[in-house]
Amino acid sequence: MRYFAFLLVLALAVIFALLGQFSRPVFFWPLVLIVPLSLLGIWDVLQKSHSVLRNYPIIGHLRWLLESVRPELRQYFFASDTGEEPFNREERSLVYQRAKNEESNMPFGTQLELYEEGYSWINHSINPSTVNEGACRIKIGGKECKKPYSSSVLNVSAMSFGSLSSHAIQALNKGAKKGGFAHDTGEGGISRHHRHGGDLIWEIGSGYFGCRNRDGSFSPEKFTEKAADDQVKMIELKLSQGAKPGHGGILPGAKVTEEIAEARGVEIGEDCISPNAHSSFSTPIEMMEFLARLRDLSGGKPTGFKLCVGHRWEFMAVAKAMRETGIVPDFIVVDGAEGGTGAAPREFSNHIGTPLSEGLAFVNNVLVGTDLRDQIKIGASGKVISAFHMVRLMSLGADWCNAARAFMFALGCIQSQSCHTNRCPVGIATQDKKRVRALVVEDKAERVYRFHHNTVHAFEDVLGAAGLTRPSDIRHHHFFIRDGDRLIRSGEDWTEWLETGELLNGTKHEDFSRNWDMSQAGSFSPRAL
Repeated sequence: MRYFAFLLVLALAVIFALLGQFSRPVFFWPLVLIVPLSLLGIWDVLQKSHSVLRNYPIIGHLRWLLESVRPELRQYFFASDTGEEPFNREERSLVYQRAKNEESNMPFGTQLELYEEGYSWINHSINPSTVNEGACRIKIGGKECKKPYSSSVLNVSAMSFGSLSSHAIQALNKGAKKGGFAHDTGEGGISRHHRHGGDLIWEIGSGYFGCRNRDGSFSPEKFTEKAADDQVKMIELKLSQGAKPGHGGILPGAKVTEEIAEARGVEIGEDCISPNAHSSFSTPIEMMEFLARLRDLSGGKPTGFKLCVGHRWEFMAVAKAMRETGIVPDFIVVDGAEGGTGAAPREFSNHIGTPLSEGLAFVNNVLVGTDLRDQIKIGASGKVISAFHMVRLMSLGADWCNAARAFMFALGCIQSQSCHTNRCPVGIATQDKKRVRALVVEDKAERVYRFHHNTVHAFEDVLGAAGLTRPSDIRHHHFFIRDGDRLIRSGEDWTEWLETGELLNGTKHEDFSRNWDMSQAGSFSPRAL
């Protein structure tokens, strides 16, 4: 039976050959299909790489055929609306509907299991409020900032040109311009495709792309020239990203086109290396001094850093360096380990880095505990799709949210998970010009704008339903989560929350106390206790 298909094809080949020879020539036509299948079967039996094919010649190829379309079969035919990862059908549909200005209301009640562990919600008010126009803008910029930025509560998170196509970057930037929100460049630098008038957050990674010397070190002259552009509103120093924290990267020379080389400041065809650590600083104090330098060179624009939280004593060391030097960043963006627009080693995606909720709460706690919170705005990035996601993150300490994959869905992403193959079916995560052509910039820019507009409007509705008038009114106690069948935790009880200045005065919380004692402003290494 294992060789049934192979033997059947061989038999048919003989039969049709004889019929064609001694009956009518028309019987030769099936041999056009049968002969190649026969040769395939012979190759399957003789090859030594695949045991399945040696045992099941010809028919064994069905395994690879079905496996190749398995994600599509699950996505379109078998997965439930709420049972898919990383984003389920309900979440994707919400973005598509808002991006197209279609009806996004839900009939017949929720499909979520309200009594399962992990279900979360916020309570409404008997006396709902009205959110005033302009309430959902956040001023970013501390006392040393000369050019503060009025930011939307929802912005495009970091995605580089190179990872995304030229048309995708253009559509995002045009949508950002129309909607009045910010577009993070990602560490790949400012490309010609970003130049469509949308506000830019220039992300500076360890490769210093767009502001580097020939040896890969930071170039103050090139940075100053680009940072002076009015389109650049904020400067973001990237320490790590949620998809692969603590991991560098390389764009092979074969993929470094003229446009990518121009944006990144490298040679065409040359390997584009992003080290796993910065060369401009090696201690928390040096990092603060480098941030101050970036702010000064940019003409006083809001300057901060992005990280996925790792060793707790390291971030505490940064906070100590802020206190010791008096240099305070204007903002901090917390990226969660669930972030994932870029391809990354499986171990890094699955098991390295702190998830966003825990990382965000920790950063907020440390800033409160060191009496720095009032001087620093916090952004949050990681699986932000809906207004509820935004409210939940703000209850844990965020001032605004960034979204990456949500805006990819607005561009038309179908979650094919082929971003790293250069074969993106909708022209977003590819440099194949034939595939990129499928993405019509003007149409997708409008969808980006609509998704942002409709999501912020939904956010305002949620605030009003809770009796709040502005994002800063959201507190820990507005958020609830089910921990088991009967236990319900409010945000107040979800984790330990520090009092203002508590770390400076001696905290009663053991974990914070231990890591605080281990941290030191002069080194990222822990102090021996």
